[in-house]
Formats: sequence, structure tokens, C-alpha cells
Amino acid sequence: MNEKILQGKSGMLCLFLVILAFAASVGLIILGGVRLDAKESLGGLFLAMGILGVIASTVSFMGFKVIKPQEALVLTLFGKYVGTLKDDGFYFVNPFAVAVNPAAKTRLGQSGDVDSSPKISQFNTGTQTLELPSKKISLKIMTLNNSKQKVNDVLGNPVEIGVAVMWKVTDTAKAVFNVDNYKEYLSLQVDSAVRNIVRIYPYDVAHGMAIDTTGDGEPDEGSLRGSSLIVAERIREDIQAKVDAAGLEILEARITYLAYAPEIAAVMLQRQQASAIIDARKMIVEGAVSMVEMALENLSKNQIVELDEERKAAMVSNLLVILCGNRDAQPVVNSGSLY
Repeated sequence: MNEKILQGKSGMLCLFLVILAFAASVGLIILGGVRLDAKESLGGLFLAMGILGVIASTVSFMGFKVIKPQEALVLTLFGKYVGTLKDDGFYFVNPFAVAVNPAAKTRLGQSGDVDSSPKISQFNTGTQTLELPSKKISLKIMTLNNSKQKVNDVLGNPVEIGVAVMWKVTDTAKAVFNVDNYKEYLSLQVDSAVRNIVRIYPYDVAHGMAIDTTGDGEPDEGSLRGSSLIVAERIREDIQAKVDAAGLEILEARITYLAYAPEIAAVMLQRQQASAIIDARKMIVEGAVSMVEMALENLSKNQIVELDEERKAAMVSNLLVILCGNRDAQPVVNSGSLY
């Protein structure tokens, strides 16, 4: 179903005409009552016309609609879609036209739904309070922030991830008539897209594993932590493909929370610490070997002292212990002889 933009009649002009008709009807009722008292034949006719005019005028007041900027009103007449009011202003439409918004009562954890007080009209009947949710559809850019999900990444590790999605309604007819509730539909599609995309990536770069995260058939170094912008864009594209039928546009998707699940977070932290220690030790050993090589080369070049192979091995061992140790070395001074 395609959206039809409805051009409503000027509300101020119609309001003046309705008020004028209401006043004329009241005048006919008074005139008819006077004529009936005078027992004139036209008194009953004037009275009947006045009563019908008052009823018609009162019903006409239901046709006035106020549309604020970035709001829309989807109208149906006896079950048939007649059009959508999208331009802000004061309009008069068919009094029997009914506004439709199946998601009016839906409250998600998103902008526009957190504070529902301005969107609900309350009437106190004495015994209970009636709440009438607004049937208007917001055309503003809204932010949906679903609850965090626990998803297994490509390596099977449980990961907690949260995504914020910026979206808006672009086709009100599709949003109202193509799906049962476009807000709930969007929320479910966001959860589904997050699961579909996250399971393709590892949480961090998996060294030594050929994982294709882009779909081109070639292994790469994509990860949830290192390629968050790419992951978010793929999530946005996946959501957009599913909500086109609902007349929604996904403007942007962002990862707002990413962490290992609590049950493996401690183990993964130890793994990261171990990897960092190994990398640091590797750098220390490489530097120590380079320094020992430089020391032996300078001693031999400057002819400071002649060392046989056994003494060289002992010197190399002592220097490596000093340079690679976690604590400062405690020197032992030999003052008796050269060896």
C-alpha cells in the first residue's frame, strides 16, 4: 500500500462556518418554539431543522485536526484508507474519518517513548481515569536502544552487545497497514540483525585462524572490537533490508556496549594478560640479545680483554640474566684475579 498525502480543508474557515451554522440552528430552534406557541404551521418545521442543524454542527466539530511539525495522521473512512495528513496546520476533514496508529500504546526504551505524559489525554469520569493515547505518528528521528544481548561470536565465545539505532517513519501507510505494530516489528528486527552479524565476527583479532568476516572468501583481521564501525554498518544494512516493507528508514546504527559475558570475562582477561606478558618478554629478550652481541663485538674490536669461548659463554649467560631478569641484579666483585 502506497502513502497518499491528504490535503485537508482550511480549519479556520470551516470552524467559522460550523460556528455560524450552530448559531443559526439554535436560532431556528428558538424561532420554531415561538411559532409553535403561536400555533403556526411552520413552527414544527423550523424546530426540526434547528435540531438537525445542532446535531450536524456538533458532529462537524469532530473533523477538526491539529497537526504539529514532524507529525502525521493516518485517516480511514469506514475501513478504507483515505490519506495521510503530514503538513503542519489546522485542518478540517470528514468527521467520520478515524485516525489509525496501532503502535500508539507501545512504549519502547527509546526517545519519544520514555516520557509518555504529553502523548496521553486523561479524562476523569469520577470513578476512573480514562487514558486516550494519541493516534498521531511521529516523523522525527528517533533512537531505539534495545537491551543488551548475549550472543556467541564466530569462535563460540559468549559476548554481550548493545546497539543504538537511529530511525524514522518515511511511509505512514506502510507503517500502519503492512505490519501489525511497526515499533515492535523494528525492535525484533534489530535483535535479529545483531545476532546475524555478531556471529560472523570474533570478539578480538583471532591470530592464526583464517576467518572471513567480510564475505569475500578471503581471511581478514576483522573483529567486533577492532572493526566496530564496519560491524555497525552491516547491522544497519541488515535491519534496513527487513524494515523496508514497514516504511521505516534506518539512518544509523552504533554499538553502545561490547564486552565478554561475565562467565568468561575473568578467563579472557587472564588470556589477554598472558598475551601481553609474552609480547613484552619477547621484546626484552630480543633487546638483550642485541645488547650482548654489541658488548662482545666492542670488547673484541677495542681489544680490551681476550676471552675464550668458555668465558664468552659465561659472560653471555650473566648478561642475559641481568638484562632479562625481573629484579635488579646484585653484583659479585672479584678483586683477586682476572678470572
